[in-house]
Amino acid sequence: MRLIADYHTHTIYSHGKGTIRDNVEAALKKGLKEIGICDHGPGHYLYGVKRENLFKMKKEIDQLNEEYKEKGIRILLGVEANIIGYDGTIDVDDEIIEILDILLLGFHYGVIPKSVKEYMILNAMNPLSKALPFIREWVERKNTEAILKAIERYPIDMITHPGDKARLNIKEVAEAAYRKGIALEINAKHNELSVESIRIALGTKVDFYINSDAHHPSEVGEVEKAIIRAKKAGIPIHRIRNVEKQ
Repeated sequence: MRLIADYHTHTIYSHGKGTIRDNVEAALKKGLKEIGICDHGPGHYLYGVKRENLFKMKKEIDQLNEEYKEKGIRILLGVEANIIGYDGTIDVDDEIIEILDILLLGFHYGVIPKSVKEYMILNAMNPLSKALPFIREWVERKNTEAILKAIERYPIDMITHPGDKARLNIKEVAEAAYRKGIALEINAKHNELSVESIRIALGTKVDFYINSDAHHPSEVGEVEKAIIRAKKAGIPIHRIRNVEKQ
């Protein structure tokens, strides 16, 4: 199983350590055909990309695609958007979506939500639910409903590390994602999707991506931990969109 594209990498526009060019050069060395530059959405108050910088990134990527077109790699502008409301609202508006090549969505701590109540659920109750079983089911239901609503509202391509920062009903999310042509991510940096979660999702018809979630150019294309989980779970290779047989 060989990775041919890495659609989840970060740069200095959020809290990555390299430039877009640095990530592209790293991808070329790994033999990748495509790379997604997907910094965190602007709703993250610690390291979200500044909204105006997304338009700057678009121009930079257009120029780099022209420069690198003879080298056999395509660069995609994306965003790893954040859920900011339990009505499914995300932190990327229509004007931004219009310039994107790929839209990722995930739960993260540290986002600025729409209300105090939603702030408490996102940033306090989610981490607490890991230690307090009596709120676990309620929090999982709220998170799952938010993802399902976002899936209906936005042209999402991928759900990043589903179940990692916020508990989810993986089967429900996978079924809804499949109906919309959305894939679930097996993330090399995070434990979710775990082998158990992958096997649950395999009970549906959903597809998967394997990504590095690179925060440094040296991490681009480094997905061995994710590939190990995929193999243990027994995913047919045709259901992973960015790999090929070696």
